[in-house]
Amino acid sequence: ETGFRQAIVRALRNYGDLAGNRKAADLTADDVLANTGVMLSVFLREPQFQGQTKDRLVSTDATRMTEQAVRDRFEQWLSADSARANFLLEAAIERAEERKRRKKEKEVARKSATRRLRLPGKLADCTSNDLDLTELFLVEGDSAGGSAKQARNRKTQAVLPLRGKILNVASATVEKLSGNQELSDLALALGVRPGKDFKVDDLRYGRVVIMTDADVDGAHIAALLMTYFYREMPQLIEAGRLYLAQPPLYRINQGGKTMYALDDAQRDTLLETGFDKRGKIDISRFKGLGEMPPAQLKETTMNPASRRLLKVELPQRDSIGADLRRNTDQLVNTLMGKKAELRFGYIRDHAEDALANLDV
Repeated sequence: ETGFRQAIVRALRNYGDLAGNRKAADLTADDVLANTGVMLSVFLREPQFQGQTKDRLVSTDATRMTEQAVRDRFEQWLSADSARANFLLEAAIERAEERKRRKKEKEVARKSATRRLRLPGKLADCTSNDLDLTELFLVEGDSAGGSAKQARNRKTQAVLPLRGKILNVASATVEKLSGNQELSDLALALGVRPGKDFKVDDLRYGRVVIMTDADVDGAHIAALLMTYFYREMPQLIEAGRLYLAQPPLYRINQGGKTMYALDDAQRDTLLETGFDKRGKIDISRFKGLGEMPPAQLKETTMNPASRRLLKVELPQRDSIGADLRRNTDQLVNTLMGKKAELRFGYIRDHAEDALANLDV
């Protein structure tokens, strides 16, 4: 058994090395042979067995002979059929990454077992535990985080500032994902474990609200966060608990009248219909949430009575929404995945559609 396992894993590692796939070096026999049944017949003159039950052959010669014979032929097969070899290699690498991820989650679980009530230091938590009322705002940077903390309702609204652009989980390795401090703090604040162990009932808040600047950089950060939730916590989206805040891009003043516009189109509409064309109109564009006074941020973006939120939704996993869900998977992989050529093709095919939304 040992010789066979060593032969298979060493041959596949060698194939991965020749193919330029560095992840193959971390493969174990269990990664390669998971869910595999093997019958191997070996004939020896003086066999040696383990224990009185003799259920395992332990002859040193058998190990060496088996490894040499199996490895030579397996390497020949890998070289002769690259399509199947690549499929086998990718499947083994996926199992290896899942193994590493589970190991990391167990380590995190052990470390957090004695400090379950500890929360990230930069989290400004709310006092209420009512899931029908509580919200966690994910904001971009400490500047916006400071304004949001002053603008919030301390009873029902919590604020977690994020440092810059978070990790793109669609193209990150398991090691980078599990070791990322920002995402670890986010999961800790939510009270959940990402991935297969995620449970909606563990969420500490009724809503999660992504609140970023109303420009291209803000949209990019929102896209990264939505990708994270889609990949690691899709049940949160399916439960209708993820939202996008709609902060204004423009403030329009005339005399004592002030109105806010989400984008250029709404600005033009308000100028046409909401103000006296004969008087002076002042238009200011917000560079970011951090420069907006807390009172304005509360009025325009955080107060449930006057704000606007967009709910992030997904097609259901039933037979009706299955095709749409596959389309969503494909779109996320195209836009956020590792292959730049897929993004280039998407941009080329949809360039004309995007002209109206260019922010220049």
